[in-house]
Amino acid sequence: MKIDLSGKTALVTGSTAGIGHAIAKGLAGSGASVVINGRGRDKVDAAVRKLEATGAKVRGIAADVSTASGCKALVAALPEVDILINNAGIFEPKDFFDIPDEDWTRFFEVNVMSGVRLSRAYMKGMLKRNWGRIVFISSESGLNIPAEMIHYGMSKTAQLSVARGLAQLTRGTAVTVNSVLPGPTMSEGVETFVKDLAKQNWQSVDEAAANFVKQHRPSSLIQRFASVDEIANMVVYVASKEASATNGAALRAEGGIVNTIA
Repeated sequence: MKIDLSGKTALVTGSTAGIGHAIAKGLAGSGASVVINGRGRDKVDAAVRKLEATGAKVRGIAADVSTASGCKALVAALPEVDILINNAGIFEPKDFFDIPDEDWTRFFEVNVMSGVRLSRAYMKGMLKRNWGRIVFISSESGLNIPAEMIHYGMSKTAQLSVARGLAQLTRGTAVTVNSVLPGPTMSEGVETFVKDLAKQNWQSVDEAAANFVKQHRPSSLIQRFASVDEIANMVVYVASKEASATNGAALRAEGGIVNTIA
């Protein structure tokens, strides 16, 4: 199967690094014209240059999608897209009793409302043109709520609900809305987290990563962190024309952590 996204414009939020950048690279490699997004201009420009070196069709827009004004500015700079990847997100291990109200609000604004606002802005155009793809990057933590970051799990469950609800609005069209659920993935942010664990426990990074999976995700079938490219491969397929019969789905790329069939 050859995925060809030539002529399609794709926006990937939070794509200056990590899973988002890998998704942007994968979409560009399939022929899409990709828009990189991040909060800081310097990081956006650096990410654009990195992809341009591969011959990709890419440009960048610096905007903070965790705020209504940031989403508005982004949409003003990019009025229409064919593919929207709602990837921007934050995570933070913290004891439930130490999570203040402000953190709950912050996680909801960044992880949930960014996708809500951008989907509201772009989905009508997709429906009018009768083609489009919206993908929410959720997490297995939306199903297996992690005790060490309940506020994060809450936001990822909310994404699944929003995505399924939006999919209901596409009935009879060639627009699809799906979620992809990564498991532990060795992105830059997670790598920093694992390095901190390694220092705290006097371990190597590899040992710390392996122990994290064994202790906190013992049901994993692959028994390791996924790579960002492994997650991006799933997202690129879901964004493709070939995935036309996949709609309203929560697609797991979590290494078998979730111990259910459906």
